[in-house]
Amino acid sequence: MSTNSAVTTNNENIVWHQHSVDKGQRSEQKKQKPCVLWFTGLSGSGKSTVAGAVELALFELGAHTYLLDGDNVRMGLCKGLTFSDNDRKENIRRIGEVAKLMADAGLIVLTAFISPHREDREQVRKLLPQTEFIEVFVDTPLAICEQRDPKGLYKKARAGEIKNFTGIDSVYEKPESAEIRVENGEQPLSEAVNVIINYLRENGYV
Repeated sequence: MSTNSAVTTNNENIVWHQHSVDKGQRSEQKKQKPCVLWFTGLSGSGKSTVAGAVELALFELGAHTYLLDGDNVRMGLCKGLTFSDNDRKENIRRIGEVAKLMADAGLIVLTAFISPHREDREQVRKLLPQTEFIEVFVDTPLAICEQRDPKGLYKKARAGEIKNFTGIDSVYEKPESAEIRVENGEQPLSEAVNVIINYLRENGYV
C-alpha cells in the first residue's frame, strides 16, 4: 500500500490520489472561499426557496456555486432510498460526500435538505474543515409549514398515507448552534437572503 494514502478505507488497494491542482488554487482562480451552506428545516419551511434566492444573489455577485436540492438528488444519486431513519442517514451521508468534493473544487455549495437528525448534520460537518460547513436553520413554525403544504404532504401524513413524515410522526431535531438562523414565517424572503449574504461577506467567502 502506498505511503501517500491520507484516507483510511476498507480496501487496502484504494489510495487517495493527490491532484496537480489543489483546492487553494481552484479557490484563488474563482476569487472566493469555498464552503457548504447546509440549509435545514421542516418540509415547507422554505429551505429550497431561500437557498435558491441566495444562489441567485451569489451568481449575480459573480460567485461560483451549485445548489443540491433534496428532491432532485433523490431522482438520481439517492434514488431508491426510503424515508426510514437508516435511509435518511445514508441520504445525508451521500450528499455530504458530494458537497465535500464540490467544495474541494472551490465552489460555494448550497444544500436544501430536511436532514432532521443533529448527528447526521454533525457527521457532514466533520467531513469538512472547520470553517467550511455553515449550518443555516430555516426556522419556520410547524403550523405555518403545514398551512403552506406546497406538495400536499402534510395532508397525506395526517391521513396516514405517508409514514415517517418529519414533524408529524418522525422527529426533527432543531440545530442548537447554527451559524445562521433565518425566520421564514413573517420575514420577507429578501431579508433572509441579506442575512446570509452579509454573513458570507463578513467572513470572507465572497
